[in-house]
Amino acid sequence: MKLPFTSLNPQEALHVAIFIEERNAELYHRFGEIFVEFRDSESLEIASVFWEMAAEEKNHSSQLQEKYTERYGTFRCSLTEEDLIDMIEVPRLEDGDLFASGNGGDKSSVRDRTLRVALHAEQNAQKFYLDLLRTTTKGPLRELYLELAHMEDTHVAFIAGKLAPSSAANGKTAAS
Repeated sequence: MKLPFTSLNPQEALHVAIFIEERNAELYHRFGEIFVEFRDSESLEIASVFWEMAAEEKNHSSQLQEKYTERYGTFRCSLTEEDLIDMIEVPRLEDGDLFASGNGGDKSSVRDRTLRVALHAEQNAQKFYLDLLRTTTKGPLRELYLELAHMEDTHVAFIAGKLAPSSAANGKTAAS
């Protein structure tokens, strides 16, 4: 039987958050591998951005693993994301996200479209944890949600920062 994320205790929620970051690192790495096979400059640029995102997600997984070890030692939790109803922070390549025509094939537009795939996933996770914060009373679970929301804030800021230089050059905002 699948469970809602809201039914998890702090240890389970943190354990699943680690799995989410690891899953995303693997997804971004696979996306990069797919695009590198095309061997054209635009695809190589997309692959590079995805590999950078994979490294960022792996870094966050390591940070969460350190928190888990600090709090729970080596006690393992058998729960994984597959045991949940909720799909949290899943990067998706839909509707030709990367293949839509941009500014005449401008590399910065390809890079921006790639980053927006990641930004959308991170913003969804950010909203998810903020919604949980609003509905959870004081205690260890709320504190964990606050930490996870803060981590998603840093993910969103990281990606938005990468979008900002090329968006500013095109006269756009990072949110556009």
